[in-house]
Amino acid sequence: MKKNVRYWLLVVYVIIGFVLISLGFAGKIDSSWNGVGSGLLVVGILNLLRFHRLSQNATYREEQELIEKDERNHFLRNKAWAYTGYLVLLILAVSSIVLKIIGQDLLSYAAAAVVGLMCILFMICYHILQNKF
Repeated sequence: MKKNVRYWLLVVYVIIGFVLISLGFAGKIDSSWNGVGSGLLVVGILNLLRFHRLSQNATYREEQELIEKDERNHFLRNKAWAYTGYLVLLILAVSSIVLKIIGQDLLSYAAAAVVGLMCILFMICYHILQNKF
């Protein structure tokens, strides 16, 4: 993504976050949107600060580019995503059983459906990657 587009996207995050927080506190929308707005606002501001630091400090920018392109870090990020997926799948499967036991059938079915969807997506992605590599 071009740097200029990324910058304006981050500005949009900050604006949307601020608008959601304002509307939530004004009572115009459900207060649960305050959390979404807060997340967008914080992510936008922190990434704008990082973007500013990258544009101002050439040595920091070079260090970050090396870190992003390093094969070891790339491998570790992929492993972290894989472990995250495994844990989410395990947590959802266990919660599906527990929810069924305590009588929350709808939530149990929803968790089981997400487990099934994740398994189907895994098989599709695996097949695509198997053919690609």
